[in-house]
Amino acid sequence: MRTRAAVSAALASAGILIAGWQSGLHAADTGSSVASAAAGSTGSSGSSGTSGSAGASGSSGSSSSSSAGGATGASAKAVGTYAGSVVQTRFGSVQVQITVQAGKITDVTALQLTDAERKSVQISNRAAPLLRTEVLAAQSADVQTISGATVTSDAYLNSLQAALDAANL
Repeated sequence: MRTRAAVSAALASAGILIAGWQSGLHAADTGSSVASAAAGSTGSSGSSGTSGSAGASGSSGSSSSSSAGGATGASAKAVGTYAGSVVQTRFGSVQVQITVQAGKITDVTALQLTDAERKSVQISNRAAPLLRTEVLAAQSADVQTISGATVTSDAYLNSLQAALDAANL
């Protein structure tokens, strides 16, 4: 009887883990990992009570920058290239990099986009240029998500925000 209870508990735990893995990481889960990535930590995890999903996100908030004219921390004079954190989704990883000149975002490059399956690649290839255009126009991560690419858009914008934080913008 005791063995059957242990086996049942193990199967129930495995079922919960599989269900969480299949549902993927919700974009709201990346909020704490983006903030941690900007501070330079790795391996943050988050969970969301509304979606019922949980996951872990390894982040590499790497950035390389150079200051113009000895101005340190002044966003008006920020110059350089800053990589955002790697944001994990159920469709793959997303990471963006920004180029900043004179405190303005001059370019946004997707270093990684979702690629778990062919449909994910198609969605990413459609959404990335639209998001890039919107970000360059808004000069911030405060833009609308792309319809039909919500997971990719949320991950893109979270990685972008980490890059903006690294650039002090």
